[in-house]
Amino acid sequence: MESGMLSRTQQALIRESWRRVSGSPVQHGVVLFSRLFDLDPDLLPLFQYNCKRFASPQECLAAPEFLDHIRKVMLVIDAAVSHLDDLPCLEEYLCNLGKKHQAVGVKVESFSTVGESLLYMLEKCLGAAFSPDVREAWIELYSAVVKAMQRGWEVLPEGD
Repeated sequence: MESGMLSRTQQALIRESWRRVSGSPVQHGVVLFSRLFDLDPDLLPLFQYNCKRFASPQECLAAPEFLDHIRKVMLVIDAAVSHLDDLPCLEEYLCNLGKKHQAVGVKVESFSTVGESLLYMLEKCLGAAFSPDVREAWIELYSAVVKAMQRGWEVLPEGD
């Protein structure tokens, strides 16, 4: 994970835009996941708690367990934003997070849809402040995070 991939200007744009979003993480996370399920309804079955499958995205988005998942996702984004100056320190954590996602059946390809959903959420929440420069900065950051998570798919399980 390259620390110097984001310019100081991009880092400032990310920090400022995240500051405006991070005050209501669950509310904004619901926007992100609503969009995700709109773009790819086939992801809904991946979210099961206590062997319960959700009949609809709305049911999933209202479940306390899923709201906890949203909080965790927003915390990961927050960690990335907090460590823009030293993204490599998150490498191992993100690789392990990738392994966990692979274990529950998430496909690497789904992360592009998650990225689209993240950009959608930022645009909806920031309005006119979501400039092309802000968008590009977030694309760079998200790409670095996904690249680190994808390494979790590349690591062979213990004993192989």
